[in-house]
Amino acid sequence: MLYQINHFNDAIGLFLFVIYLYQVFYTVYAAVKHTRGKRRVVKKNPPLHRFAAVICARNEENVIAELIGSLKTQDYPGELLDIYVMADNCTDNTAAAARNAGATVFERFNTERVGKGYALDDLFALLRRAHPLKAYDAFLVFDADNIVDAHFVSAMNETFCEGYDVITCYRNSKNFGANWISASYSIWFLRESRFLNYPRMLLGTNCTISGTGFLISGRIVEKNHGWPYFLLTEDIQFSAVCAMNGWRIGYCDQAIVYDEQPTSFRQSWRQRMRWSKGFYQVNGRYAAKLALGCFTGKRRFSCYDMLMTIAPCMLLTITALLVNIFFLLSFLTRPRFIAIYVCKFILRRIGLGVLKAYVVLAAYALLTVVTEWRRIAASPVKKLQYVLAFPLFMFTYVPISLAALVSKVEWKPIRHTSVERA
Repeated sequence: MLYQINHFNDAIGLFLFVIYLYQVFYTVYAAVKHTRGKRRVVKKNPPLHRFAAVICARNEENVIAELIGSLKTQDYPGELLDIYVMADNCTDNTAAAARNAGATVFERFNTERVGKGYALDDLFALLRRAHPLKAYDAFLVFDADNIVDAHFVSAMNETFCEGYDVITCYRNSKNFGANWISASYSIWFLRESRFLNYPRMLLGTNCTISGTGFLISGRIVEKNHGWPYFLLTEDIQFSAVCAMNGWRIGYCDQAIVYDEQPTSFRQSWRQRMRWSKGFYQVNGRYAAKLALGCFTGKRRFSCYDMLMTIAPCMLLTITALLVNIFFLLSFLTRPRFIAIYVCKFILRRIGLGVLKAYVVLAAYALLTVVTEWRRIAASPVKKLQYVLAFPLFMFTYVPISLAALVSKVEWKPIRHTSVERA
């Protein structure tokens, strides 16, 4: 029996290693290219495109003016950048704050179609009444708590000139050093930028968008008749659709958005519950089509990469853990010396697995922090201190993933209060 348990655990570990081995290659490839200062060649004096920044905001009067102010001070011609805000079911002065900051503001009050996807779709519908959506070359999508680097639009324009349908950006944080929760979020998004989207871009496969700070061409928005993505993780839903349709998602390393991360565990739990539930939704709707696209699609590896992104592998890990616990409990009724021996064996395997996971996650966090050291706004002590906390943050996904599987999850806003410039 112990022989079978041992092989079961090894089989699960080997399976996960094999299907995600390509991400190990991504990490090594990105680290080497970044260390050597790999830069893509862009056209000199690229043509200037007409953009619209679109922002959905719900009760964001504390931060919305900061984002609009950072968009107003871009090193890009102001006449080629319009700013639109959808004040979504607001009960505060978000609309007035956005108007005072210089944006064109719309308001919606709809308690049935709740969520960023619905608000963004309604915003595009209002814009379409004035002129075709393709009148804008592309739209820049932001969250209200963002601040953008002064070179953001210029950098996006340069990459857009290379023919991409969608472009994601480098996602940094305004409040890395606030506490271990905000730092863990930050490390995750920095890792996504540097060790996933950066190598994907260099290798010519599709990137994925991550919630905010992305560009979508006016042609795609017009083709979609707006934004028909309403799952709890509409960004991952859209990324999956792009992979299946062969729409190219690029990455712009020089376009930096600073995002405010949650600092309370309660807010973090609620947000990540929504993300986990949203991943289940996307997997349920698109996994089969992505699997088929791995063999017949226009961008086959992009479909595989996206399939691995949405695959509920955390549930596989949890299942393996539960199987080990089940075997442990089943031996408690055996003779004492057998029960003690088996319990020690299984608990040793579980403990060793947790320790290995902690070391791997901490190493990944350390690599990310060291690589992005100059871009992280925090003291050296905090940078290294929060590397040790990152695996603990990731371990909390175990109960979150289980809870999301059986719970009804609804979209709820995250309250933002930070107005400090990154």
